[in-house]
Amino acid sequence: MEHRRRFDERPAVMAAPGVPSPARSLEPSHGHTPGAPGLRARGDGRPQPRPGGGRTPHRLTAVGGAVVTLGGTFAGGALDTWLFGGSGVLMGLVYVVVCFQVAVRVRPVDLAAAPISGPIAFAVTLGVLNGPANGGVIGRLIGLATSLALQAGWLFTGTAVSVVIAVARHVALGRARKRTA
Repeated sequence: MEHRRRFDERPAVMAAPGVPSPARSLEPSHGHTPGAPGLRARGDGRPQPRPGGGRTPHRLTAVGGAVVTLGGTFAGGALDTWLFGGSGVLMGLVYVVVCFQVAVRVRPVDLAAAPISGPIAFAVTLGVLNGPANGGVIGRLIGLATSLALQAGWLFTGTAVSVVIAVARHVALGRARKRTA
């Protein structure tokens, strides 16, 4: 009775170099070996473990980052309004933390979305939570402008954190590309 092992059961045990196994093709894989989630291909097609234990980090897309930013900022603003009667320190702190997390977790391709989505989410949250109910459109715009002026410190802090992280990640990715090229 012949027992065949699947390729992904024991990724460290491989056939001799140049001899294909049933689970491996002769075509080189660039970056990802199907069937072996914790491995990436070397130049010769053989898999090697990824740095950091073989796990790829979960990354946010641009739309996902915007949704997380809007959801987190709105939740912080709603909680601040419910507990303290208005937008203040709690909303500002939540906004800065959300901007930091989104800038760290967004995909490298979507780095520009992190600093852009933060101020939009902040303005939408303030517009929804702090506008006067009976002031009409003009009253809401004046209320939004006043709220943005009063909360400008938090807005600029969260946006600056996001910009600094996005620029640092962009520079680090460019240097990594130069080293591998």
